[in-house]
This record gives sequence, C-alpha cells and structure tokens, in this order.
Amino acid sequence: MGHVLDVEVIEDPAAAVVALDPVRSRLLSELAQPASAASLAERVGLARQKVNYHLRALEAHQLVRAAGERKWGGLTERLFVATASAYVVSPSALGPAAADPQRTMDRLSASYLIALAARVVREVGRLWRLAFNAQKRLATLSIDTEIRFASAAERAAFTADLSKAVTDLVARYHDAAAPGGREHRLLVMAYPKPSDEP
Repeated sequence: MGHVLDVEVIEDPAAAVVALDPVRSRLLSELAQPASAASLAERVGLARQKVNYHLRALEAHQLVRAAGERKWGGLTERLFVATASAYVVSPSALGPAAADPQRTMDRLSASYLIALAARVVREVGRLWRLAFNAQKRLATLSIDTEIRFASAAERAAFTADLSKAVTDLVARYHDAAAPGGREHRLLVMAYPKPSDEP
C-alpha cells in the first residue's frame, strides 16, 4: 500500500463534487484503514452494491485506491483505502469564481482575509503535491497563537507594533538580488476567535 497523505488538496471540480457527497465523504472517513465494500456496507448501513457504486466513483477521481485483496469464504474481496487522512477543496476547483485577493480593494475587510486564505490553500496545495511527488519536503513556517486585547485601542497599538516589527524584519532579510534566492509569501492574519459553542 502506498503512502497516505496527511491532507489532500482537491483541485479538480469533478473530484470535489464526488468528495462532497455526504455518503462518499463518510466512506472516505471510514477508509483511514483498508476495508472492503462488504465491511463498509455493514458499518454505514448501505447495501454492498451501493457501496461498490460509490467506491468506483471515489476511485475514478483518485480519492481512494486499491489496497490489496483478501479471501472471504469462497470470494476474493478488494480492499480500498483513502488516499489521504483529510481533504480540503482548493478554491481553484471553482475556476474563475474562486476568491482572489487581487479583486478585493479593502485590505482590512473580512473578504480580503478569506481571499488570502484561499490563495494559501491553492498555492500551498499545489506546492505540497509537487514536493510529495518528488519525494521532497516543502519548507513552510506557521505561527498560530491567540491574544486577548483589553480594548480596541490596545488592538490598534498591537497592530502598529506588529507592522513595524514585520517591516523591520523584511527590510533586514529581503535580498532582491540574491543569486539562487527564492521568494516567499509572508502573511499575518488576525480575526476574532469564534465561540467554542456550536
């Protein structure tokens, strides 16, 4: 059995439609470990023929793959496994309707932040796939933290300090003329933390 990705970014619109179907999404979650159509049918409460139909659709879009065979009574069952532990649909699956930060003028708007996040999924998803296929690591940096501001004024002061710190760091390390250098995107985002309540 081949390696299973931690996260698969789905770019193909047809594959996205297949993966977003509730039954097929459930089957993907059940296929973290190899399973047959018969064992899946028992788990999800569907007829084996119906599960086979969904598995063929998932396999046709490379969301599951064959993971061997096993003998069961006088029959030989095919085993399937999901190609990834989790899936994300890339905004590129929406084609020209996808969010694009270049189409948003207000840099302080929520729509701009969402468009930036969409670009991250699109670009990093493609880079991750190329690196995986080349059996290489993709160098990334992520910082994720929470901060509670006492007031809007404190938030504004933090924003000014953070902007200055990032500008100073960029000025210190950016070298537009470095031979063999590679450009990176740096994003800093902040938004109110959603309530933990459903």
